[in-house]
Amino acid sequence: MEYLWVFLIGGLVCAIGQILIITTKITSARILVLFVLVGVLLQAFNLFNPISEFAGAGINVPIIGFGASLAKGAMSAVESRGLLGAFTGGLEATSAGIAAAVIFAFIFSLIFKSKTK
Repeated sequence: MEYLWVFLIGGLVCAIGQILIITTKITSARILVLFVLVGVLLQAFNLFNPISEFAGAGINVPIIGFGASLAKGAMSAVESRGLLGAFTGGLEATSAGIAAAVIFAFIFSLIFKSKTK
C-alpha cells in the first residue's frame, strides 16, 4: 500500500505540472521554480515533514523535495551560524544532488549530441 501512495502522490505532482503546461502560458522553467517555492514554503511552515512521512519518495523525489531540502538546510544553518547560514546552508544541504547533476550532465553531453527543435 505504501508503494501505491508514493506512486499516486508523485503522479499527482507530475499531473499538476502537466496541467499547468497545457492550460496556461507559464513556461516549464517557471513551473520548475514554482515547485521549488512550494517545497520551500511547505518546509518553512513545517508542513513538508508530515506530508513526506505519508507520501515518501512521491514528494521527496520531485523538485518539491529539493526546495524543501534547500529551506531545511538554510534554516538549520541560520540557527547555528547566523545570517551567513541563510546563504550557505541550502547549498550545503543539497550539494551532493547538485554535484551529481553536474557530473551526469557532463557525461551525457559527451555521449550524446544535442539537437535544437
